[in-house]
Amino acid sequence: MIIAYWVVAGILALVYLLVGGTKVIRTRAQLEDAGMHWVRGANPAVVKLVGLVEILGAAGLILPPLMNTAVLLAPLAAVGLVLVQAVAIGVHMQMKDAKSLPINIALLLLAFAAAWIGVLTLPL
Repeated sequence: MIIAYWVVAGILALVYLLVGGTKVIRTRAQLEDAGMHWVRGANPAVVKLVGLVEILGAAGLILPPLMNTAVLLAPLAAVGLVLVQAVAIGVHMQMKDAKSLPINIALLLLAFAAAWIGVLTLPL
């Protein structure tokens, strides 16, 4: 089951590093051109903060179990990413952006799975 954690956490970490890094590096206009329409009315600082939270969540999934230090942080990071996706789903529903919902739901379920599997298998 530990392999399941690493597969799920690895996929999530990769996705959140890429997407979070994109939000931190690119301008709001570039993000909107790339299809992230939710940034249209958002404060640029909020967009950067969301990206930073996603990067930290990705690091929290991988680094504690990898270093075998404060391993409890990994499932907590996964729960944080569940909350990020819950908010994202709410924002996309409010904007009537149904195209983004499947990926948000998939990421929410993967983050929930990482939290659950992490609690069951990691040496907390």
